[in-house]
Amino acid sequence: MNKKIQLDQNGLVPAIAQHAETSEILMMGYMNPSSLSRTVESGEVWFYSRSRSELWHKGETSGNFLRTKDIIVDCDGDTLLLKVIPDGPACHTGAQSCFSELLSDYEFEDFDKGSNVIEELFAVIQDRKLTSINESYTSKLISDGIERISQKIIEEAGEVAIAAVTRNHQETSEEISDLLYHTLVLLSAMDMNPEEVWKVLRNRRS
Repeated sequence: MNKKIQLDQNGLVPAIAQHAETSEILMMGYMNPSSLSRTVESGEVWFYSRSRSELWHKGETSGNFLRTKDIIVDCDGDTLLLKVIPDGPACHTGAQSCFSELLSDYEFEDFDKGSNVIEELFAVIQDRKLTSINESYTSKLISDGIERISQKIIEEAGEVAIAAVTRNHQETSEEISDLLYHTLVLLSAMDMNPEEVWKVLRNRRS
């Protein structure tokens, strides 16, 4: 019987990387179904970056890849343990492990991001960009280019306005959903992510 992995409200599951030989805890990240699939297929760890809203091949920039030996699911199915062999320091600071500071005085930092469903949808769009699927509308739209995506946004904005004039709540919701989707596709095609938009909105809010 296959073990079911429990995703959180953001469509993610925590993943702890542990040195397969020394048992040292190296780092903790998040995975979504696409990053876990790539990890299993490639033998190297892929995470999902919440800050960039995209898949993240650990070590792609630094060369410090994490080579997967085993993947273990906890008893509740809501956390993964990655047994790995690191090619170098696991932490971006150059430390062997991300867990190197003893907790003394502390404070919490607010986590302020957009609607969860937008982040989840953008993750799917990013995956379609990286792995083009012939029957995927998203893959085709991205391959058609920014001009075509922009044209679709203009069309969808007009349909939102028309639906709103008719005072049809259901139709307006559907048309706004189409507009948001195509806007996310445009962000992906331009190598941007929703967090750049959230930052502007936060500044305007204040």
